[in-house]
Amino acid sequence: MGALIVFEGGDGCGKTTQVQLLAERLKKNHQILLMREPGGTDVSEAIREILLNPKLSVKPEAELLLFAASRAQLVRERIIPALKMGLFVICDRFVESTTVYQGIARHMGLQAVEAVNKIALGDLVPTVTFLLNVPCQTSRQRIFLRNGADFGLDRMEREDFSFDGSIQNGYLELAKQHPDRMVVVDGTPDPKVVSDTIWEHLKARGLV
Repeated sequence: MGALIVFEGGDGCGKTTQVQLLAERLKKNHQILLMREPGGTDVSEAIREILLNPKLSVKPEAELLLFAASRAQLVRERIIPALKMGLFVICDRFVESTTVYQGIARHMGLQAVEAVNKIALGDLVPTVTFLLNVPCQTSRQRIFLRNGADFGLDRMEREDFSFDGSIQNGYLELAKQHPDRMVVVDGTPDPKVVSDTIWEHLKARGLV
């Protein structure tokens, strides 16, 4: 079996950058598969268009089920086959995002979210999840520098600042509950420094 390496954190924390940096290091000696959530299959990408469309008002219950549907397709169509082939699967967001965004920030309740996640995942559990932790203000500054004050922001990025705080606190609480597979990494230093820290954690776990 391969390994499922997940990157989590609020918008603007640097996940996508670290996914790319890790992929560059791993592909020198390993076969890899890069995935993002929601997305990664034709079905999942179609769902992504709905979820991130700023012109749509998606109710929390629908949001939860759409994310789960996208994940269920991705897990069975792409991730499990890749893991069985021994690939390193690197995923930009995964199950922890739903737990935090819908379960905590949307007040859906952890029990309901865990039940839905169980259907989507089956028995699959990430090998390791890196939580990139940055101050909310830093995240917002990065988003605005990337997209402008409003132009290009998706539906989730348009949430108010209090939503960011709920997300950050939710992730940190989740990491405390799962110290065996969730690693909190300071996302504020230079991306190369963050990448080196992540690599050392993977070495310590015997994955590289």
